Amino acid sequence: MTELFLAVAVFLLTHSLPAARPLRARIVGTIGRGPYLAGYSVLSLVVLAWVAMAYVRAPYVPVWDYQGWAAWVPLVTMPIACILGVGALVVANPLSVGVRRRGFDPDRPGLLAITRHPLIWAFILWAAGHLVANEDLASAVLFGLLLVLSLAGPYGIDAKARKELGQAEWRRLSARTSNWPFAAVVSGRARLRDVWPGWVPLLGGLVVYAALLHLHGPVIGVQPWVGVL
Repeated sequence: MTELFLAVAVFLLTHSLPAARPLRARIVGTIGRGPYLAGYSVLSLVVLAWVAMAYVRAPYVPVWDYQGWAAWVPLVTMPIACILGVGALVVANPLSVGVRRRGFDPDRPGLLAITRHPLIWAFILWAAGHLVANEDLASAVLFGLLLVLSLAGPYGIDAKARKELGQAEWRRLSARTSNWPFAAVVSGRARLRDVWPGWVPLLGGLVVYAALLHLHGPVIGVQPWVGVL
């Protein structure tokens, strides 16, 4: 368990770097923005891989009694998480974490009418689903931490987007979007027909979900449908 706590501490330390603006600015000024982003991405992946390996190696310490119904939770939430995650990679989004920033039409928000933070909510669903389905201390530490960080993330991202885009432009682009899923539809700011994510996120997300189901047993050591079938 010590390794998991250490890996999680390093994870928190590395992810506090972007918030340390003077330090980040000094690094960018020394090596350039491109090398900084590339290096930080590699570092994040390495640390995340370490966290995953430390989690797999952590001893089993039960925290609460396992409930068979809990295995259904990630099976239901993960397809949605995969669709949101793939959508974050292919859909234009100037308001949050994503690959493409240009090309977003605020009158046709599509995936962003569900949430303007699809990648963050993919992590939220993943962490919440696995927190419910696992009764051990290592899972509580890992998924609980990721859930708290992911729930807090959108507020900082929104503040940063407002500053970068300007208040008027941010309001124009975000008018039919929301942080919490479907809140824009419920409030009447977006129409239900606006929430179509697109065929690529939908089909790509289902393919990713099928791949995760197939790899979960060999990689993690536990079949995700144990307790369900």
